Amino acid sequence: MEHDVRPGAANAQTSTIESLWFDLSGSAVEETLLEWPPDVFAFTGTVLERSEAFRFAVSPPAGRRWPPARRAGWSESISEAAAYWCAWAEERQGSLPSLVTRNWEVVRDSVETTLDDVGSGRAWAVCEALLTLHAISDEACAGMGVTLDLGDKGGYRSRARARELLVRAGSLARLPGHRMRVLPKGRTANGGISFRSLSRYVCLRGSAVEVAWHRVPIRRTGTVHQHTNILLLPWPLRVRQRDFRPVPGSVQRIEQEPFGVFQFEPSEPFDFDLLDRVLTAARDEVDTVDAVVLPESAVRSGELPHIEALLSEHRVAILAAGVRDDAAPADEPPANWVHLGVFLGDGWWHYRQNKHHRWFLDEVQIGQYHLAGALHPSVRWWEAMTVPRREVQFIELGEGITFVAVICEDLARLDEVADLLRAIGPTLAVTPLLDGPQLSSRWTARYAAVLADDPGSAVLTLTPYGMVERSRPAQLPPSSVVALWKDSTRGLREMSLDSGSHGLLLSVAVDRARRRTPDGRRPVDNVADLFAAGVRQIAAAETPAPVRHGRRAASPARLDAAELTILSSWVEAVAEAIAGSPADVDAVVADAVPGAKWRAVFGVDDPGTELAGALRALSDVVAAASTGPDGLTMEQTLQIVRGASGDGDPRALLAGRLLRMALESRLARRPT
Repeated sequence: MEHDVRPGAANAQTSTIESLWFDLSGSAVEETLLEWPPDVFAFTGTVLERSEAFRFAVSPPAGRRWPPARRAGWSESISEAAAYWCAWAEERQGSLPSLVTRNWEVVRDSVETTLDDVGSGRAWAVCEALLTLHAISDEACAGMGVTLDLGDKGGYRSRARARELLVRAGSLARLPGHRMRVLPKGRTANGGISFRSLSRYVCLRGSAVEVAWHRVPIRRTGTVHQHTNILLLPWPLRVRQRDFRPVPGSVQRIEQEPFGVFQFEPSEPFDFDLLDRVLTAARDEVDTVDAVVLPESAVRSGELPHIEALLSEHRVAILAAGVRDDAAPADEPPANWVHLGVFLGDGWWHYRQNKHHRWFLDEVQIGQYHLAGALHPSVRWWEAMTVPRREVQFIELGEGITFVAVICEDLARLDEVADLLRAIGPTLAVTPLLDGPQLSSRWTARYAAVLADDPGSAVLTLTPYGMVERSRPAQLPPSSVVALWKDSTRGLREMSLDSGSHGLLLSVAVDRARRRTPDGRRPVDNVADLFAAGVRQIAAAETPAPVRHGRRAASPARLDAAELTILSSWVEAVAEAIAGSPADVDAVVADAVPGAKWRAVFGVDDPGTELAGALRALSDVVAAASTGPDGLTMEQTLQIVRGASGDGDPRALLAGRLLRMALESRLARRPT
């Protein structure tokens, strides 16, 4: 099921549209839903999924037709109504699109219709209205999550409001988050029919898993970001048997199925000099290393600042590193997480993705990794780690690219996290592991294929070479495959580490793919698609580069991760308006700064001191650009931003940098 909140004793024969909605949302079917498209999406999605009427998009009842035969140009009508509705939601003045109001009247007058009548198609007029409203509300949500280039369609304030609401409330809808959530969507499966495939911009979820949506736009200045260079470091390069240590006194149930707890503690310290020389060699091969990825538990938490300082000198923008906790209290198990760092401006922004499932070692795996000298084969060994509440961090990097980290066991467990990933469809899922060779015949390839096939995400797995070297299953030849890439179009790629190499340089190309829905809307080519374009072996340079061309990792503006996303969202709205409708820029800025009326209406708090300062700095830049001889244009605004010093205020510098990147991205995409 697409979301996991169920009514107590309801069933299709006795439940009505109204009773189902009340059970799940806690409110009646009211006209106020029309004030905000994501709310209508939640309502129509709930009814279509629970009644299974979503299937009529491809298989209508006998004698019926979908899309409605009486309406020519149905897809164009949906798009026009969605754009009008999104713009209407900003002021709520005038009339709603007639296609919305007509279909809403059908549903409103039929709220006592049973789910059985909807799901069987007997109430066909209601089915038509629900499917139409669902399509319009989905289209109206375009760009509310993953940023899209929508041209001059308007709705700039609605999209920015939705992005701020998503950060603060965990949902694009105004409904109680503990009941249901409307979340952004990156990709949709191209085949089959499910409720997930019926929408292309947003999805409907329950509250089983917390979602944190971040936006940290990064791009190479002045270029269209068509490729990314990722340095894969399969470290530790050597893993010893004694790196697996039983927790003293942890073995229990000696007489029947004994189990114990172990810790993974590599004895070799992290080699910063080797990292420096590998980065030097990688930068000799390519112009820029954009990201560095390390496997599960590859670094200690206390080593992260030193690693980031070194990466900033080499102009690396992204770090994804598996971390083992070296600061856990003595009476608590350590944590296991992926540290996600993004360099923006003058410092690093940090995000933490926890692991949700413990690693389990049985006798077969103990034999495979030759660990019997440290872990008794007759004992079932569980990883010593805290198991936190489930929360998934999604990070949007701009250009429509979103990525997520899922750690080892989290990739294989078919639970609510897996359902969430398939519903949202991130562009890239990075999976750090402590595992053997990443062969196409093993479990990681099977589960990577699930995400690559539906919804079409690219998946990258990486394990330490030291674990690959230890893995010697019976009757299988040794392997040096440390990483695996799987995407929806070019299939699976194994990546080996050659003797004498210390890392792999993976070049990932960015392309545009088609986004489809089965309900009759025209396909659009507006989703980012990634594929592995090449892999190079990297051996460390003999000495580090003598001259640094990097950046100093200074203290950034004192915004937290949520505030950075909110600032970035309003910057994006300003850039959209400058490019599409300069006359609307003042209204966008008025919505962004503290005191905007919409926040009180939506129940959203005003920005705090630091965020308020950054938003006012954005307003100042727009005001200065408006006085130019040519009015408010992208070129004029860029000139102002590039020449501004921000008077040393890091908030003003950050706001200006974000606006510069947003405008440069649009200029780079603009036809010559």
